[in-house]
Amino acid sequence: MCGRYSLAKSKTELEERFKAEMLEPFQPRYNIAPTQLVPVITSDSPMGFSHFYWGITPEFARNKPVAQRFINARAETIRETASFKNSFRRKRCLVPADGFFEWKKMGKKIKIPYRFTLLDESLFAFAGIWDEYENTDGVIQHTFVLLTTTPNGMVNEVHDRMPVILDREVESTWLNPSTPEDKLISLLKPLSDEKMLSYTVSPLVNHVVNDSASVIRKTMPMDQFGNYTLFG
Repeated sequence: MCGRYSLAKSKTELEERFKAEMLEPFQPRYNIAPTQLVPVITSDSPMGFSHFYWGITPEFARNKPVAQRFINARAETIRETASFKNSFRRKRCLVPADGFFEWKKMGKKIKIPYRFTLLDESLFAFAGIWDEYENTDGVIQHTFVLLTTTPNGMVNEVHDRMPVILDREVESTWLNPSTPEDKLISLLKPLSDEKMLSYTVSPLVNHVVNDSASVIRKTMPMDQFGNYTLFG
């Protein structure tokens, strides 16, 4: 499962990288968590950024609370899962990011947070799907989930799943409404670990209120209590 990621870039950098216009203000984000409102690019509006909430309330569970939302969808079953198959066919999106976090379990109590990025720590896009639903107040909200797949060798040392990071040259293919399903499925694979780097970060990332550059800074390995460990 991917439950945190970063988008520590400026509005200008986002617009230049994705060739899309962002009308809303944006400040770099270092610790994005589920239920938060973040930029995406949808198949319906590929030339501009939309701001959607991370976490889908599935069609069969309308008006459920945030705690019952999905935040990830497994690529291997995306065509068959009732919660996601319609969005996979009609409502795909790019989710801009420059890194994601996972926690390595070391025994029963120790968890070490890692950040994963591209080699140059540049922007990339997760494969996502989106949906809309009516909340208990009758307001239409737009939401998305990240697609996950089996991990590459680097991520596998920390976690058994990783988000799908699309190669830049296939981002338009993912958004294109005419792309055949079999082609879409072929894109949902782990990014080569030769294109990525990883490093340990501070346990500050454990708390969603921490959203500063300190969260993504390289640190010596520390457990969730802030104690230095011998694990790298």
